[in-house]
Amino acid sequence: MKIADVFAVAAGPDARVNFTAFDGSRRVVAAPVATMHIRSERGAGLLASAPGQLGLARAYVAGELQVDGDLFETLVQLSGVTEQHLSVVDRIKVARTLAPYALRRESPPPQEVKLAGRRHSKRRDSVAIEHHYDVSNRFYSWVLGPSMAYTCAVFPTWDSTLEQAQEEKFDLVCRKLGLQPGMRLLDVGCGWGGMVLHAVKNYGVSAVGVTLSAQQAEWGQQAIADAGLGDRAEIRRSDYRDIRETGFDALSSIGLTEHIGRPNYADYFEFLYSKLRPPGRLLNHSIMRPNDVGRTFYGDGFINRYVFPDGEVTGPGIVIRAMTAAGFELRHGENLREHYAETLRWWSANLDARWDDAVAEVGEGRARVWRLYLAASRMSFTRNLIGLHQFLGVRLDDHGGSGMPIRPDWERSDADRLR
Repeated sequence: MKIADVFAVAAGPDARVNFTAFDGSRRVVAAPVATMHIRSERGAGLLASAPGQLGLARAYVAGELQVDGDLFETLVQLSGVTEQHLSVVDRIKVARTLAPYALRRESPPPQEVKLAGRRHSKRRDSVAIEHHYDVSNRFYSWVLGPSMAYTCAVFPTWDSTLEQAQEEKFDLVCRKLGLQPGMRLLDVGCGWGGMVLHAVKNYGVSAVGVTLSAQQAEWGQQAIADAGLGDRAEIRRSDYRDIRETGFDALSSIGLTEHIGRPNYADYFEFLYSKLRPPGRLLNHSIMRPNDVGRTFYGDGFINRYVFPDGEVTGPGIVIRAMTAAGFELRHGENLREHYAETLRWWSANLDARWDDAVAEVGEGRARVWRLYLAASRMSFTRNLIGLHQFLGVRLDDHGGSGMPIRPDWERSDADRLR
């Protein structure tokens, strides 16, 4: 058995992917979506060092695994690959073929990171955020587009542009929060400040956003200054746990829960509850598993080593229980899973369109991390391996008043969506 034979056996007969390798071996199928090529013995060593997703990721990031064709469709074709379908004989053959390369003990690409210190301490959280977000504002602007919104967009129609969808996402959050002129908004994990800017510009509120990323804070503050909103808006570089003010009328947490860690959910939602003036609303927007069964997403996989160190994704029931245990009354929830798959399609297209610029800005290794991460994430949302949930909670007043309308009033009419 040679290298391409290993791929053929592992992928199974239905995977529409060609395989070629440095040893001259190949596997050719009808109507392939792409061709994967292992370029060197080092590539085989990286694959053998961690069989499965991590080994493939290491080889791809290092440039030793080349994919000619649609990376997303390739991952879809290979998404069902597991060792369970292999016979004992095939497993022995695969092990024997890869053993000489495994003994090489190739070092993983330098983009791989392991953090030191206690998980979710302030210091370690700061390093984790710096690893992912303090890359290059220019690079992020190419991938994310003018909105600089790095969270799931909400597409009014599937013909909407990414910018229209990101604007709709921020506006939907504002509408769910019931923002009115004169209110005070706190946005935790504010990114580059898109939610703060939208709320202040369009709803007449004052707002504070906090992020651990120095580059995000710098960008956000400049955007606020450019918009002439410095008297009502602020982006701080700060840990959310260091916020001292209270009495906010509304809170938004868009894409932060994934960084908190399940053991810290109770403290997190209790902290947010303490910052609200009753009756006040919290909108929590975060990636979640499809159910509460199984392990959370952290450990030694590709995402945690290369993309979101210490990231953790739990089921919707776990988040709901933490919110309600902290005192919030849950009033509404929805899953925007398909919207995130579409968002990632746009981001991937943006990266491909500026690929040479991206490589020059952040290096080929990091650009490859992003290309793989975006494609893999899109595949995960498409196949319901993960979802994106918005939960609306309320801190009731002393008499049980919620301040909520008799029926949800945040959905746009068809005419409004098409304007």
